Amino acid sequence: MSENLIPCEVVIERLFAYLDRELDESTRAEIDRHLHRCHDCFSRKEFETRLREKVMASSTEKAPDHLRRRVEALLAPR
Repeated sequence: MSENLIPCEVVIERLFAYLDRELDESTRAEIDRHLHRCHDCFSRKEFETRLREKVMASSTEKAPDHLRRRVEALLAPR
């Protein structure tokens, strides 16, 4: 951990809060510095970012009517 970089374990532990912009500015800056120097953590951040984008994009697709009716039937009170 040279140059006072936070360890990878801490970056990974806080990654979702970082991506959700839930961290204070100082912690976010520390993680930014770490990601700038650490290929492994940067790759993990990029993977999570792309995965989130794919999930968000898929949520805009409409389910087929037959699937929607089936799910509604399963959820309906008996």
